[in-house]
Amino acid sequence: MAQIFEYFVVCGLGPEIRTLDGNKGYHGMGDMYLPSLLDQYPPSTHSLYPPPPPQLPTCVLPAGVEIFSSGHNPNDVSTYPRSYPIVLTEGDGSKIYLSCIAFRDPVSEDIAEAYRVPANSFADKCICLVSHSPSFRVLREALEELFALCFSPDGSSKPLWDVIAYMVSKVPLPIPGKDRVLFAIENCLLSADAPPKDGLPHADISFEPLVQCLDVDNLIKLFTAVLLERRVLIRSNKYSLLTLVSEAICHLIYPFRWQHVYIPLLFFSGVDYIDAPTPYMMGLHSGVDTSGLTMDGVAVVDLEYNRITTSEDIPPIPEPELSSLREDIMKLLYPKVVGIDQMKSQYDNSCEQFHKVGSKPWGEEHDLQLRLIFLKFFASILSGYRNFIENTATQVFNTQAFLKKRSRSTNKPPDAMITQFLESQGFIDYLERGIGSDEKANNLLDKLQDTIGRGSGAKHCYDRFPSNIRTEEQEEKRKSILLAASGALENQGKHVSSSPMAMGRDSKAESLSPRERAAERERMVLDIKVKLQGLWLRLLKLGATDDPLSSFEYGTILALIESDAEGIGGSGFVECIREHIHSGWLCQLTEEQFIAVKELLKTAISRATSRNDISTVRDALEVSAEMYKKDSNNVPDYVQRHLLSLSIWEELRFWEGYFEYLMEQSSNKSANYVSVVTAQLIIMASHMAGLGLPDTDAWYMLETIADKNNIGYKHFIKLRGFLSHIQQLRIGYWGISSVKIPSASSYGLPSPRSLDAADEDQQPAEASGIGRSWVQSMFSRDTASRANSFSRVRRWTSDNGTIATNENSKTTASPRKSDLPTAAQKKLQTSVRTLRGHTGAITALHCVTKREVWDLIGDREDAGFFISGSTDCMVKIWDPSLRGSELRATLRGHTGSVRAISSDRGKVVSGSDDQSVLVWDKQTSQLLEELKGHDAQVSCVRMLSGERVLTSSHDGSVKMWDVRTDTCVATVGRCSSAVLCMEYDDSTGILAAAGRDAVANIWDIRAGRQMHKLLGHTKWIRSIRMVGDTIVTGSDDWTARMWSASRGTCDAVLACHAGPVLCVEYSSSNRGIITGSTDGLLRFWENEEGGIRCVKNVTIHSAPVLSINAAEHWLGIGAADNSMSLFHRPQEKLGGFTSAGSKMAGWQLYRTPQRTVAVVRCVASDLERKRICSGGRNGLLRLWDATINI
Repeated sequence: MAQIFEYFVVCGLGPEIRTLDGNKGYHGMGDMYLPSLLDQYPPSTHSLYPPPPPQLPTCVLPAGVEIFSSGHNPNDVSTYPRSYPIVLTEGDGSKIYLSCIAFRDPVSEDIAEAYRVPANSFADKCICLVSHSPSFRVLREALEELFALCFSPDGSSKPLWDVIAYMVSKVPLPIPGKDRVLFAIENCLLSADAPPKDGLPHADISFEPLVQCLDVDNLIKLFTAVLLERRVLIRSNKYSLLTLVSEAICHLIYPFRWQHVYIPLLFFSGVDYIDAPTPYMMGLHSGVDTSGLTMDGVAVVDLEYNRITTSEDIPPIPEPELSSLREDIMKLLYPKVVGIDQMKSQYDNSCEQFHKVGSKPWGEEHDLQLRLIFLKFFASILSGYRNFIENTATQVFNTQAFLKKRSRSTNKPPDAMITQFLESQGFIDYLERGIGSDEKANNLLDKLQDTIGRGSGAKHCYDRFPSNIRTEEQEEKRKSILLAASGALENQGKHVSSSPMAMGRDSKAESLSPRERAAERERMVLDIKVKLQGLWLRLLKLGATDDPLSSFEYGTILALIESDAEGIGGSGFVECIREHIHSGWLCQLTEEQFIAVKELLKTAISRATSRNDISTVRDALEVSAEMYKKDSNNVPDYVQRHLLSLSIWEELRFWEGYFEYLMEQSSNKSANYVSVVTAQLIIMASHMAGLGLPDTDAWYMLETIADKNNIGYKHFIKLRGFLSHIQQLRIGYWGISSVKIPSASSYGLPSPRSLDAADEDQQPAEASGIGRSWVQSMFSRDTASRANSFSRVRRWTSDNGTIATNENSKTTASPRKSDLPTAAQKKLQTSVRTLRGHTGAITALHCVTKREVWDLIGDREDAGFFISGSTDCMVKIWDPSLRGSELRATLRGHTGSVRAISSDRGKVVSGSDDQSVLVWDKQTSQLLEELKGHDAQVSCVRMLSGERVLTSSHDGSVKMWDVRTDTCVATVGRCSSAVLCMEYDDSTGILAAAGRDAVANIWDIRAGRQMHKLLGHTKWIRSIRMVGDTIVTGSDDWTARMWSASRGTCDAVLACHAGPVLCVEYSSSNRGIITGSTDGLLRFWENEEGGIRCVKNVTIHSAPVLSINAAEHWLGIGAADNSMSLFHRPQEKLGGFTSAGSKMAGWQLYRTPQRTVAVVRCVASDLERKRICSGGRNGLLRLWDATINI
């Protein structure tokens, strides 16, 4: 039978004394010494349990052993024994739980004599109980009794080690859900039990320290950081707090488990572990100095000052889950409802009683409630996740489908927090544990979702206690009683008599006064609305066998809408639905109800349009976005989608009126005007996408309204991105709207797509040149041209109707795989080789170009070599010409991941996370120089002429080195944050660098001065390209910018992407720009007089585009989904005719290889030999030779 206690261990100053620095011997009382394992039970010779981990002494005394001149002093608190828990993680991920008591104990006489330690000295000693059971309370109580028994003045009846031996070998582990286990230490009776397995996992700790040290916002922020598997460092001056808070946060993420490094109490000498690149959760005493560490991206949680700091943003939990989670925690910490059994009879005492309840001592009930609050959060944010579990060979969970479903239900783009969480190892581990195991039957998350529903996010708020649902008979009886009472009161007030004068007054009813006529109309309107209310409620009770279009309810409502010339029926019907929604109706319709409601709304909108009743049309639009039915895939199909055939939606005047109405209804009057305008336009965009309006038409109307309100380009980008996203979500599920309405071409805009384009090659409207007008208006610095941006867009499109063609059209030069014979398919596959050699993810990849190695003798054999760097700290050189034995050399010397590589004729230079730059001889593979001077990881390296090296780092500096003297010649530039990209023109001496501070800095190295700071981007700049005087930058703010290096001005903003721009390229031969983004799109931009325009969109890649490399006639592309593509631009024949203004559109897809499943980190291209190489997270390189088997 398993035992609850596995070991009793004593750690302290051993016979071999060493300082923490490794120096042998005693060096005084000011130094700290390495702890050793002194005693243990069972002894080391037993085989009952695996031996304690070797690092246990260092972990239980994390600061080391200190030698003191005195022992325990009742008047000095610092000399008191200290009790604290510790959790250790073994190699297989299992946890070891320890309870420790550290105290001052006399130094052994033999040790003092051997090392000449002063007499009567004391040293730190620690006793520990070790267990695999998370029973912190039992471990602590048992250890405290042993400690008290040891130093008790009365002594013990048995030798202390006999008591320890009995406790360790005889106390069994409690069976979950069974009777508790009782055991005694001398005269003290202790107990241990374990809760049943079908509940929350046993947590024998209090969550009170967590909520005491962190406020609600910081608690949620820490929870999010752990959930997203960030690097988390918890600081406190109390050992016990570090372990308790770490364990508490691990329990709050249930049913998920922390899958990475877990060290709740880090020993002081292991502080260097904090710079580890992998996710971790560590606790460190606040007295340890970390100023010399990079700590880039580490979330530091300071428990003493309730503070969380990090250099990388932690994406917040999306709404409405964030507000709900925060509100539930606040209610637990500060309850608003006074218990009925504690209420006083005097109302005056209620306020005092409230504070008493609010300050109720924290107990086990609070721990349970806090854990259930976070479990309810998971049930809400993962609503319906079980429908997307796919236990296939390629994936366990369909993340994209789940995100689309959530976006469709929230009308918001996929949130970064949820996207990152679904990709975490914790979530994947949870799914894999649940597939085909008994754990699925006891899954509390699934049970909770089944209890509260899988997605009915309805909220019910009341201003009074609501009435229960009445039957029709009860409702009719109630109305008759109220009507009779109302009539009696009216008769009493008027005292109507039956005199001839009264009869004469009745005969003159046709001559009513205006006030009386208005009162009569109000009664008629009220009567119609009452009838519509009853008919609407009965309509919602139609059964599956009823024909909705022939039902009495449908016919009567339709008659009230059509026969009423004043529109009371239509407006009343829409108002009836709105009131029902506000009363808490969930808006879900059956198939029969859906048909009836859809047709009635169409009729009401048509009648309101003919009367110019815009308010009714507006209300109908809004209620149609709420009502839905579930399709065959359990996805909501909203009524709004079926109203596209109505002509009112194509009228700009309606949307302008709706915009004015939204602005009047806006509750946030104090907010920035432009932000309020953008928020209302986003609401309109969601309705346009819900209706299924063509993207070009929707954007035309949104842009017109936005232009009238003078919003800036940043808000244009936000609006454009939102519309593109929800249009793609809608088209991805429902396809292109089958109901056609006149598009924007009726305003003089011809279709941007050629008439003979194949339907199978059609891409969403977002990728067909939309948004040119607002892009053009931002490019030009002339206010007149900005005002006339629409006219230029019309002229562009009419001059060249197919300037934005889809690269997937039939003109593609590369044949489809299905069109090739089987033998040809097998031959084509041989053009892709897999290069093996690295044991870690590929983090850097460089192609040796002809320009780098050119000399007077001629071409060098190493032109076309690929050089790779990895997290395995190695650099490898590959020769693609040697099939089967491509690996030429392995360069070892780094101690961190390799991040950047460059080369010249005779040397290879690399930069690493270890903050060093190494220079090797390319021929002999010998390490020549080690360049040290950066204070953070090296991000870019560049080999220059004259034996010089240019490097940049996350410390913000750019340095130039002389390889011959191994010295830093100069720090040529410094940025305010990490440098992520760098370009240098060796012919002019101009350097451009950019990064996390969103600023592109330009220096003239030869003159020793900074030329310009290019301001405009709002987020990190990921890529930069400099050709001559032109600089192109790509940023996380979804835009690319074209700058003039000499003037320091922004000449153009390229803003049609729906995600961060990761790579940019400039084609000097035709002055064009190519951009790649996380949206998977490749865009070709052409520079011409008056602005710049997007002339081609390529959608063959479905993942972020990582690399673009352009030559005069060839273009190489690589994406994160391991897809590659090669483009070719034919040479212009002498005397031939070219299409004016469409040189960039002349790029044609030459070839793309068969895709394999892999996650790519970096890509490099050798365009002269038509080769592209990608490096994956799995450590493999994939080399594609496009010239093979043409």
